[in-house]
Amino acid sequence: MRDVSSKWMFVVMASALAASPLAATAQEEGGTKTARELRADYDKSLRGKTIAYLPIALGIPLQDEWGRVVREEAEWRGMKYVVRDPNNNPSAMQQALTALVDQKPDVLIVQNPSVTLLMKDLKRAESQGTHVIQINMASNYKSGAFVGADWREVGKMLATDVVAQCGTGSGKSGKVQIVQGELAAAASVDQVGGIMEVFGKDPAIKVVSNQAANWDANTALNITATVVQQHPDLCASIGFWGIMESGAAQAIRNAGKTGDVRVYASGEGSQLDCDQVNQGSFYKFLSYKATEQGHDLILAAETLLQSGEKAGTKHLVYFTRPVWLDKSNANGANCFALPKK
Repeated sequence: MRDVSSKWMFVVMASALAASPLAATAQEEGGTKTARELRADYDKSLRGKTIAYLPIALGIPLQDEWGRVVREEAEWRGMKYVVRDPNNNPSAMQQALTALVDQKPDVLIVQNPSVTLLMKDLKRAESQGTHVIQINMASNYKSGAFVGADWREVGKMLATDVVAQCGTGSGKSGKVQIVQGELAAAASVDQVGGIMEVFGKDPAIKVVSNQAANWDANTALNITATVVQQHPDLCASIGFWGIMESGAAQAIRNAGKTGDVRVYASGEGSQLDCDQVNQGSFYKFLSYKATEQGHDLILAAETLLQSGEKAGTKHLVYFTRPVWLDKSNANGANCFALPKK
């Protein structure tokens, strides 16, 4: 009885306190002072600022999804969004970056085609006060932030699954094809590093082809058609981007080897990627979730702008957790579809 009485008295006292004029002072007309101050500080750091986006090319699910998320989130924050499309032309990209740096936006998001091409202008941008965020493929210049996949981790994850399917004890040939993107791109350099680290631990694995298709599906198709002809007992093909590796999958299908050759790819996780999985063209797909990366880009921009620190002072990293997709989960939220224009 005493415990019940004590609890009842506590409830009564708490209710009386909440109804008192003293408790009412915790609220003000128009909301709390703290909330207003937080929003004022937030708007001061972001509203009116310019965020510029320079991908390798538009019209592709990966880059378009990054741009969609950044544009929508930036506009909600009262920021000006600027985008340039070099259309997969390195020379045009260099020119576009030079022009953007001259305009001195507050934040610059860049996707590097190689580890060296854009270094000078990225450094110049930060020296002029522009915060630089590199997306998915870093250059040899370490800027204010990097958002994207840990490519060495991605390579190791791909290779580990391939070893389980094709390595010692599998009863398979152990023959593996690698289809790289651009040889000088960070995604290629680091994925190969991770793959070979894992493959080197199993003598049964034999890399019979390691060629660059330069992110092009037709090139991947032609390379793979030759590899399958030369090695009809090929066990697996690893491609560094879903759209490119779809060409390799087509060559394997043309040879009547679908199901016999395990086709792996990494990529953004678009509906196109999921379709390849569900149709059986890809055995497994390692998604680094472009939609999530778009939100991380905005988070990085917010952090840099609110820090009040000089551009180039911080070196933030936002790695994306890779997620395996197969027929059991290549659907729903795991597969983004761009809104129709």
